[in-house]
Amino acid sequence: MSLAPESLSVAVALPREGVAVLTVDGPLDLDTAQVFHRHLADQLRNGRRHVLLDMAAVPFMDSSGLNTILRVHQEARGLPGSVHVIAPTPAVRRVLDLTGVSLTLPVSDSVDDALALVSRAEEETS
Repeated sequence: MSLAPESLSVAVALPREGVAVLTVDGPLDLDTAQVFHRHLADQLRNGRRHVLLDMAAVPFMDSSGLNTILRVHQEARGLPGSVHVIAPTPAVRRVLDLTGVSLTLPVSDSVDDALALVSRAEEETS
């Protein structure tokens, strides 16, 4: 039995200017939170104000993963921008709901739904 931490992979797609979709695969926990934060912060540093997190392949998220998302959410709001959670697994959705984060961050069923929310928000601010 291996005691090595499970790995995290993050794939980035850029569907349009200012928007990054990060497809996350693996657990978001103490062992992976720092790597996850680097991926998110890189998107903001590179001018993407809206970060969409496809979490359909995240089997587990603890407070470290949750805090990373909330920290980047605060950074994005200052741009102004946003962080969206897409298709969270039941375990992740439960964490979002129990902590009230699903009331703060938009949670969508698909990338298209999240992109529509970003478009709507941008129209309201212009």
